[in-house]
Order: sequence, then C-alpha cells, then structure tokens
Amino acid sequence: MAMSTQLLAASVLAGINVVLLIALGTVWIRNYRTFRTNLVLGLVAFAAVMLVENLVAVYFYVSAHMLYVADPGIQTVVVVLRGLQLLALGFLTYVTMR
Repeated sequence: MAMSTQLLAASVLAGINVVLLIALGTVWIRNYRTFRTNLVLGLVAFAAVMLVENLVAVYFYVSAHMLYVADPGIQTVVVVLRGLQLLALGFLTYVTMR
C-alpha cells in the first residue's frame, strides 16, 4: 500500500526534527562537558527522548503506517502535531545556535 501524502509529509517533518535534535543534542552535550550543570543535562535528556520518539515515528510511518491509514482526519492531526513540533524545535535550535 502506498504512503499517503499526509503520511509522507509527517515522515519528512519527523526526519527534519531528527536532524534538529541531533544538532541540539551535540551542542548540549558539548555544553554539559564544559559546565556540568543539571539544567544542561536535562536538555541532553530532552533531546535524547525526543530523538527516540521521532525515530520511532519515522520507522512506523515508513514500515507500519497502517496505524494511521484508517482515518484521514487522524493523518491530518499527525501532520499538524509534527509541524508544531518542528516549529518548537526550530525556535529552540535558533536560540541555542546563537
């Protein structure tokens, strides 16, 4: 069964999220090695959890997307949520890299 346009969009957004989270995690790990603060360690943990979540999402979109096939409304919600997550990670990446 071919992937719908909405699931393809969700996959692409999750993939971009993965790239942003890798960049954030890299910076935060470097900062943790320098400063050793709990706040930075929390940011590293946040990036790790979000990275795993996005990688699992990409896996399910590509290999077992049947989970979302039943309802196009759910597919739309998934795309919107991935888009909101991308927006949030985009802001976070911007301020972190500055």
